[in-house]
Parts: sequence; C-alpha cells; structure tokens
Amino acid sequence: MTSTDQFSTRSAAPGSPGRTPHGEVRRGTLLGFAAYGIWGVFPLYFDALKPAGAWEILAHRILWTLLFCVVLLLVGRDVDWVRPLLRRPRLLAGTAVAAVLIAVNWVVYVGAVTSGNTSEAALGYFLNPLVTVALGVVVLGERLRWMQWVAVGIGFVAAAFLGIVGGRVPWVALTLACSFALYSLTKKKVGVSLDALHGLTVETVVLAPVAVVLLLVVSAQGGLEFGRHGGVHTSLLVLSGVVTAVPLLCFAAAARRIPLVTIGLIQFFTPVMQLLCAVLLLGEHLPRERWIGFGIVWLALAVLTVDSLVSLRGARAARRDLPVDDCPR
Repeated sequence: MTSTDQFSTRSAAPGSPGRTPHGEVRRGTLLGFAAYGIWGVFPLYFDALKPAGAWEILAHRILWTLLFCVVLLLVGRDVDWVRPLLRRPRLLAGTAVAAVLIAVNWVVYVGAVTSGNTSEAALGYFLNPLVTVALGVVVLGERLRWMQWVAVGIGFVAAAFLGIVGGRVPWVALTLACSFALYSLTKKKVGVSLDALHGLTVETVVLAPVAVVLLLVVSAQGGLEFGRHGGVHTSLLVLSGVVTAVPLLCFAAAARRIPLVTIGLIQFFTPVMQLLCAVLLLGEHLPRERWIGFGIVWLALAVLTVDSLVSLRGARAARRDLPVDDCPR
C-alpha cells in the first residue's frame, strides 16, 4: 500500500475548499475513496496469490509495476523529465531511500496477509497517522497542539498494551506504521519535483535489480509459483503492477483537489476495511485483548481527528476575519 499520510499530502494538498470548484472537490473525494477502497481490499487480493510467498509477490509487484509505468509514460510520451532528473543526484538518492522503505512496507504487509496476520497489518495502518505526527516532532521539529500530544500518548499506550497482553512486541504493525511514515517523510524531504507516476517509475527502477535477484533465489530454491497454478493465479500476479499503480495515481489526483483534513479522514477507510476483511472474510480470530488494543488506538485517532477539525474551523474563521486589504494577492 503506498500508499497516504500527513507528510506526503501536506505538499500536495490544495488550497482551501472555497477556492476549489465544487465539481473538482467531488471528483477528488471520489478518487480518494477509490484509492483507499482498493487498498482496503488488498488483503483479499494478496490472499488469492497464495501459495506464492511474500518475496516472490514483492518481486512480481516491483517488475510488473515498472512495466505498467513505462507503458503509461510511452503512451503519454512523457519522458522529458528523465534527463533533468539524472542531473539531480540528491533527488535520485532520496528516491532510492524511499524505494527501499516502500519495499520493506510491501513485503511485510504481504507476509502478514499470507501468514494470516491481516488484523495486525490493519493495526499498523491505524497507528500510521500517530507515528507520522511523532516523526513531525522528532525529525521536522514541528510543534504539536495539546490534543495531538494526547493522541500520540494514547497511541503509545495502545502499542505498550498490545505488547504486554500479547506477550510480544507487535512488530508487524510497528514496522508497517514506521516504514510508511518514514517513506512519506522521505518523499516530503526530497520535495515535490516528481509527480506520482514519475516517482513510482524511479522507485521501481531502483528496485528492479533486487526483484530479479529475488526471483532467481526463489527459483533456485524450488519455490517459484508463477505459472504453476493456472491462468487465474498467473494473471493475478501479472496484474500486481496495475493493482499497485492505480490507487497511487488515484490518491495523487485526489490530494490535488481536496483538503488535507479530508484526506486524513478518508485514510481511516483502509484499515477499517482491512480489519473487516480479516475478521469476516479471511476467518481471523481476534481475542478480546486485541479488540481492547484496537479500541485504545481508535480513541487516539478520534482525538487526532477532532483536533484536525477544530484546527480547520479555526483557520477558516481566521480567513473570514482577515481584512480585505490584507488578503494575499
């Protein structure tokens, strides 16, 4: 899932809703729900790829996504950005770091789903906004409002509670939350010079040699499942490129049209759907202690959401009170 978050959307967020045509806002909202809806049913898709393992699925996802991106670029004759990019080593290095982080996120997520731990993966994406806020303080030196501090504190309590009652640290959830938050932070730091399609293309180019090596290693160990389980299974592996790229492109289009607060609210759609898939469709059982842990996380997210809405209302009120002569031009 690549993924949505505070860092990446902050750079792409549009202006105030009042300056965005109503039709564009509605289109952006639909695109946002499309992106998060597709990410929400990822557990069903990756479960259908079994018995392929996480490393093989990761390799296919990288290579077929790269092919899909290249086809889009060639059809749109959108290649003029490549040569200037090669003259920007800092941007290339930052994109390479982002590629490694998103690869970690992908393989951990797929491994969680295929091993029957979808609910813990969903927990990771519930925790992601809280980790994002914490990184904003630690790395970017941002100041939190008191409600944000409360939300982050509750989030840490939830993680500690789940670790204690579960007898182990919820590594899958924490790795997913941290890897995606760090990925978003990296994208924020390298700037917005690359749009979604260009960025995904470069990231998959960086990862392509690793993907080839992974397929060779899996094949040498006799574990390559591609082409062994009929046309439907093979087609699903090939379609992993489309399945990866489409929601990312939908999200990028949505982020340009709707406010950050709206993006923040829609993003909870994904882990809710993932959790429902895990419990209702994939047959995962969550003990009472895990439900309590989820409840604590949801409390933190409710506090964070209220803070965002209050902040947005205050910003709108401030704009209404701004004297006409002081308005920026």
